[in-house]
Amino acid sequence: MHEDRELARRLHNLLGFTPVYLNLFKLAFYHKSTFSNGDYAISNNERLEFLGDAVLSTIVGEYLFKKYPNSDEGFLTKMRSKIVKRNSLDEIGDKMGLDMYLASYNQTKLSKSMLGNSLEALVGAIYIELGYNGTRRYVVKKILRKYLDIHELEQYDDNYKSQLLEWCQKNGHQIDYKVLTKYKSDKRDKFKVAVFVDGKKVGTADDFNKKSAEQLASERAMIALGITTGSTATISLDGDDATTEESTED
Repeated sequence: MHEDRELARRLHNLLGFTPVYLNLFKLAFYHKSTFSNGDYAISNNERLEFLGDAVLSTIVGEYLFKKYPNSDEGFLTKMRSKIVKRNSLDEIGDKMGLDMYLASYNQTKLSKSMLGNSLEALVGAIYIELGYNGTRRYVVKKILRKYLDIHELEQYDDNYKSQLLEWCQKNGHQIDYKVLTKYKSDKRDKFKVAVFVDGKKVGTADDFNKKSAEQLASERAMIALGITTGSTATISLDGDDATTEESTED
């Protein structure tokens, strides 16, 4: 089929090889929201995502273990978390152009989180195709070395909640986190979280994971409070609540 030949060509450009199990790689780009029939469990990329998540974590762990022979477990754990966290994988998937593949096989609105999910599913498909060693070579060469500045990551502190808590304690402010609402999105639970400083709401965020929502809300609060710089944000301290207006979307 012409469609399969075109996919094989595109995958060769992306991967550096033409997959034997072409339908498996096609499946890596099918999001669950596209299907609602009886074959739901086997007609989307969730199983491949599960496999790819485990394989990717192992490969990144091995890579860091060899790259930093004198570093302790705490440092290695933090570095792995920075690399395999959802936002990082979403950004890598975007740089790889996975949105174009997702657009080809889904009739649903694409979200940024789908990029990281499809990247993990792609790694799962590569693992089935090439085995561990082949997948490790691909991930290290085509992902870690191509899309990550590992030395920059060493200095980068992405724990915004911890930074905000430390700032509040240092400056005598009271901080609280509240789940404003829990709702369904793409058949999954999604949380809208707000962070309050001295009773004023200074940042909100939505995410499928409550901890991730707290991190994003903390980052936006830090921007609004002038602790750090980032997306354009303003804050009003008039009235009972502080309000933020971010240029980024939830």
